[in-house]
Amino acid sequence: QLQLVESGGGLVQPGESLTLSCAASGSTLDYYAIGWFRQAPGKEREGVSCISSDDGATTAADSVKGRFTMSRDNAKNTAYLQMNSLKPEDTAVYYCAAGPIHLFRLCELWEDFTSWGQGTQVTVSS
Repeated sequence: QLQLVESGGGLVQPGESLTLSCAASGSTLDYYAIGWFRQAPGKEREGVSCISSDDGATTAADSVKGRFTMSRDNAKNTAYLQMNSLKPEDTAVYYCAAGPIHLFRLCELWEDFTSWGQGTQVTVSS
């Protein structure tokens, strides 16, 4: 059974960077689309970025395009989210999730992702 563990969250100032990691165990990530999602207090969970299982193609929410970059290293069974130029509105719990391969183009359908990590808090504040 696939298990995911996020790490790398923390407290940063606006304009700074963080890199989140999503380490998988129990199965290989090769056969899944992987996504990063976030949920701020009082708001619905939203898709941040998703990546395909093979060629590394990504999709990203408009709010993070040009600032966040998702990648994966199948050899390490790990996915990453590089977050630059962070803003206070990026504050949320960030989750990684795995799902059927076609979902990398449907990152907004977070409910269809089947395996989830426990989340890591990202706080952007001066």
